[in-house]
Amino acid sequence: MHARLWRTAAPLLLIGVLLAATGCGRGGDHGSGDYKIAIVTRNFTNPYWAALRDGAIAEASHLGVKVSVQAGQSETDADGENAQISTMAAQGYDCFGVVPVNGTNVITPLTTVARKKTPILNLDTQIDANASQQAGVSYASFIGSDNLEAGKTAGQQMLAALGGSGKVAVLQGIAGEQNGINRDQGFSDTVAGKLDIVQRAPADYEQDKGLQVTEAILKAHPDITGIFAANDTMGLGAAQAIKNAGRTGQIKVISVDGIKAALDAVKAGTLYGTVTQYPYAEGQLAVQGCLALHQGKQLPARVVSPIAFINTANVDQQIGAFPKPIVTFDNPVEGLLNK
Repeated sequence: MHARLWRTAAPLLLIGVLLAATGCGRGGDHGSGDYKIAIVTRNFTNPYWAALRDGAIAEASHLGVKVSVQAGQSETDADGENAQISTMAAQGYDCFGVVPVNGTNVITPLTTVARKKTPILNLDTQIDANASQQAGVSYASFIGSDNLEAGKTAGQQMLAALGGSGKVAVLQGIAGEQNGINRDQGFSDTVAGKLDIVQRAPADYEQDKGLQVTEAILKAHPDITGIFAANDTMGLGAAQAIKNAGRTGQIKVISVDGIKAALDAVKAGTLYGTVTQYPYAEGQLAVQGCLALHQGKQLPARVVSPIAFINTANVDQQIGAFPKPIVTFDNPVEGLLNK
């Protein structure tokens, strides 16, 4: 059976440490106390990746396994992320979960992991399948949310917010990064023929750049009534630029991720809404997936984590449940674990 609801587990504020878990809950039945999981993501400055880390740490504690979560220094720090993978590849980890900066940056350091036949989970952002195959790297599963659907949801909500017409701008993420591309595509396809997208501009998933780019957009297109930002940090920057211009409420901002600061902004009315993707759940899924592999189970090729649109109607509920989902979710991974 698939578990439908996530358990309550308070996030532990530990960064990049090896957690020796105590085997509470079901963990004592797994006999996996020496099983070591390595997870590498982009950075911990972005609360989204910090939440993924916290979910992994909490789930490892619950299941009685060890996990170390490491990261680069920024969203675009491919070299730093690769150095973490290379270091951990030599440290005897039994399973890897990796969020790439882009489609190819992690492939070279992962060749060492693949040669040892250590299972690898591709987390959150798709790694290029053809380039991986050529390098001899394969993945036991992809675990992440549906970014096309997130963009589609944002587009539907923007249409509703603007009454089906208007001029909008799009804040893109990192050039060439697939999640942002998919979110943009989902949004654009949904609003095509109804909303006029007057400008697209990258802001590298950073709040300061989101503010600066939005300031420029407001000068070039003062008649826009909506902004779609491919992540919350850029959306918060856009909301600040709109507030600085004295136009809060006149321009609707919808972003993606569901970080705590975005929820607070929705409650305050500076952000119209966020499509939350529950990275905490992704971290839990990564640990569950690694343990299922350790127990000899085969994972689905793709595990889709939940998303939900949060606005003033349900933001209090989501803040109360944060960082866990307020939507039910058929989890195909947890059901594989030995009880």
